[in-house]
Amino acid sequence: MEYHMEDIIRMPHELSFTLLPPVNGSVYRWLNIDRKGIRVGKVRGSVDADVLTIYSITIFPEFEGKNYGRKTIEVFKEHYNTIVADRVRPTATGFWEKMGFLNNGDGSYIFRKVEHCR
Repeated sequence: MEYHMEDIIRMPHELSFTLLPPVNGSVYRWLNIDRKGIRVGKVRGSVDADVLTIYSITIFPEFEGKNYGRKTIEVFKEHYNTIVADRVRPTATGFWEKMGFLNNGDGSYIFRKVEHCR
């Protein structure tokens, strides 16, 4: 089943997500991350078929350490078979590895769902 970012933001979670309208000519979309009506961070990404590419995810400093980044990625993993974290900063590689992403060797990290055969 293919999901669109609009589907994800309607699903109930501790966090809520608001997909902002596209900026003219941009392939990127911004997604606000809120908790109880307070903005805690944002994501810049794009979707091509069933692949979500994350160009940046930012949890604001006053909300760091509360697992909001992890929870956001977990929501994405529920809905996309492939997620690419593009051009990961060296200081963020540990986060992506803990989230189950593998180093692609080009500065990006990739998550792919493993399909189980019956």
